[in-house]
Amino acid sequence: MLAPLQSVRTLLIAIFMLMAGSGFLSTLIAVRLEIAGANAFTIGMVGTAYFGGLMVGSFRVPALIGRIGHIRAFAAFVTIFSASSLAYALAMDPLAWTALRFVDGIAMAGVFVCLESWLNRQAAPQSRSTILAAYMVFLYGGQAAGQFLLNLGEDRPDLPFMFSAILLSLALLPVVLTRMEQPRVETIAAFSLRRLYDASPLGVVGVVLTGAILGAFYGLGAVYVQRIGLGLSQVALFTSCVIAGGVALQTPLGMLSDRFDRRKVIVGCLLAVVLISAAIAFLPLARLALFACGGLFGGFAFALYPLCVAHSNDHLGEDERLEASSGLVLAYSAGAVAGPLLASLSLSSLGAPGLFVLTGGLALTGAMFGLARMVVAAPVSADDQQSFRGLPRTTPMVAVLETEAERGSNTEH
Repeated sequence: MLAPLQSVRTLLIAIFMLMAGSGFLSTLIAVRLEIAGANAFTIGMVGTAYFGGLMVGSFRVPALIGRIGHIRAFAAFVTIFSASSLAYALAMDPLAWTALRFVDGIAMAGVFVCLESWLNRQAAPQSRSTILAAYMVFLYGGQAAGQFLLNLGEDRPDLPFMFSAILLSLALLPVVLTRMEQPRVETIAAFSLRRLYDASPLGVVGVVLTGAILGAFYGLGAVYVQRIGLGLSQVALFTSCVIAGGVALQTPLGMLSDRFDRRKVIVGCLLAVVLISAAIAFLPLARLALFACGGLFGGFAFALYPLCVAHSNDHLGEDERLEASSGLVLAYSAGAVAGPLLASLSLSSLGAPGLFVLTGGLALTGAMFGLARMVVAAPVSADDQQSFRGLPRTTPMVAVLETEAERGSNTEH
């Protein structure tokens, strides 16, 4: 099982280190702005800037990578990100931090495109599913582990930014020293959202709402934990529980959706997010119960994106799925850009519970839409449903790996 990973082990090490060094920055920045007295809208704007940069970069950087090559592009993007991480320690200015987060988003998009296209190049058809699963584990594992770097800042506020820059810089080594052949950057034309919506209304609405839910959490989740009176170490643990839950439940829920009408599983996940959000927002939960609810929230919320992608693929021909997956990444990104701003307004109006009032409201909207679709449209037959695959919400380039893995699986059968 591990043999297919030997050819991409340096890339997996690099993505783990990159996510460990960068995945906690959104939490750290929200924490620092909250301590400094910034209002929720300002914190939301900074969070939105990152997702805006990620969306812009996803569609702009492939041309640059194609011109200068993967290794040089990867080194440039990581260097920019490392320098940006140090720049946060120079001055706490919300406008400057907003600009830096936008740059971070573009740089991270460049890193993802480089690594994902490299994974596509190295993966044999029969090993793509294994490599995609390993990529998710290393990506989210690094992000979860990195949250605990928050604890370094209690006595030295600049220390977490320094460790971020160190880890990002060290992540260069596995890639710049590699002897792997550099791949060709895939050119992917995304479906228009109108075409996607006509093919799969629930798929499009689901990924937009999922983007808004997770964008809201990443942008303001740390603020919620602080405002209910928990310390920095609890912020790190709560965020890690959400991410770990997201990894743990994707496969079981995906397998369930392969056996039943996938819309029922999507609606079930949305209703679970509604109930868990309500519990976090309105019940006086003990600390252990809060962390458990955070894990369940992540489990059901993270599963929504790959479930909605799989549902969309159920309504598309094989030759359409790559472009459709690219369009769904764009739809998710649009939701993620809006999420922190919506969360900031909800927090400003309702206080700390406002974050989970928003996530619950968004999930309830999706569940009602899903139920309406189940009334007006017949389900896809079991024979026509495509196999579920867990996948990250990074850039359109990961759609190549996911689509080719699906083709390889179909060929085997």
